[in-house]
Amino acid sequence: MRNSVKVARVKKDLTQQQLADAVGITRQTVSLIEKGKYNPSLKLCLQICYVVGGTLDELFWVEEENF
Repeated sequence: MRNSVKVARVKKDLTQQQLADAVGITRQTVSLIEKGKYNPSLKLCLQICYVVGGTLDELFWVEEENF
């Protein structure tokens, strides 16, 4: 499952470490989220959205056929 976290992070000129620090997770977790290999909680998704200035739909919505 892919998401748009990396695109939003880069647009905000943030490194993985900076995003991780802002939401209280490790850089490795950010990497896994961006690769679609970690399924974050709703709370974490919202925290990421607030930091990068995106919505849940923009960053995390995946069409059913892409599961």
